[in-house]
Amino acid sequence: MTEAEAELEGLQQPHPPWFREAMAIPRESREVEVEGCAIRYLRWGDPSKPGIVLVHGFLAHARCFAFIAPLLARDFHVVAYDVSGYGDSGYRPDYSSTVRARELLAVAEHAGMAESGVRPAIVGHSYGATIGMDAIEQHGEHFRGLLICDVLMLRPERLLAFRAASSISARQRSESPPRRVYPDLKTAMGRFRLAPPQPVECPYLLEYIARHSLEPHPGGWTWKFHPSSFAVDARSDDWWIDQPRRFVALDARKAVVYGERSALFDTDTEDHLRELGADRVPMVAVPDARHHLMLDQPLAFTSALRAILATW
Repeated sequence: MTEAEAELEGLQQPHPPWFREAMAIPRESREVEVEGCAIRYLRWGDPSKPGIVLVHGFLAHARCFAFIAPLLARDFHVVAYDVSGYGDSGYRPDYSSTVRARELLAVAEHAGMAESGVRPAIVGHSYGATIGMDAIEQHGEHFRGLLICDVLMLRPERLLAFRAASSISARQRSESPPRRVYPDLKTAMGRFRLAPPQPVECPYLLEYIARHSLEPHPGGWTWKFHPSSFAVDARSDDWWIDQPRRFVALDARKAVVYGERSALFDTDTEDHLRELGADRVPMVAVPDARHHLMLDQPLAFTSALRAILATW
C-alpha cells in the first residue's frame, strides 16, 4: 500500500472510483530546507515534462491538491508543497513575502523543474495566489506564468464591506492564538471549518482534508498549522485593495479560475480586472463551485486548469 492509498484508510464517507484511482497514481514525498526551515512537498509525474507548482491557501496544506495533482501528472511534472507554518513543514518567527517567494522557488528547483527546459507555471489558490504573485514579482525569470484560483479581489468598496463584515478584527488577525488540543481525532475532525464557510458538493473530500489537517499532540490532537502563521492575515485594507493592480501588472502569462458561486471573486471582479488592463487574460468560472472549488467540483476544476495550462 502506498502512502497516498494509506491516507484513505479510516475515511467514513463513501468516495467514487476516480478519487481512489487518482490517489493511487505514484507520488513522492520530499523535503527541502529554505532559510533554516524544512519545507515538505509532494511530487507527481515525469520531470522531463513542463512543471507546475501548486500553492495552497490560508491555514491549509498541500493535500488540498493531492487528488487534483495526479490528474495533471499525465501531461505535467507537478508538485504541491506545505507553505512554512502549515501542514508538515516547519514554522518561522515571521512570514515575509520575500521568504514565501524563496520557498516557492526552492521547491521548484529542488524538484528539478528546470530539467524539462521549460520554466514551471504557478497555480495558487486564495492566499496561495498572493504567494504566487510574490514569486513572479521577485523571481519572474524562473517562471512562465501564474494561474490564480479564487483569491479575494473585489472592487475597493465591496472589499471594505467584506472585510468589515468579518468576525475577526485586524488585532485578532495579528495575534497568535493558543494551540487548541482535542481529546480524540473524531472530536477534532468535528471542529473542522472552512473559511469562508460554505457547503461542499463532495463530503468525502472535506473529510479527507479535515483528517490531514490534524496531527497527534500531547493530550490528544491539534491542527497542523502553527499559531504563528496567523500573523500573515494581518494585512491592511490597502494591501488587499492593491491586489488586482498587482496581478494585472505582472510581467508573465496570467489566467484566472474561480467558483461561479464564490463570495470572493465573481463576474464584477472580472470586469474590474479588465478595466485595469486584463482584457486578454483568460478567466474561467467553474459552474456550481464556491471558493473552495476543489471540494465542490474537483473534476471541472481540473479540466479548467488543464485547458489553460495546455496553451502555455
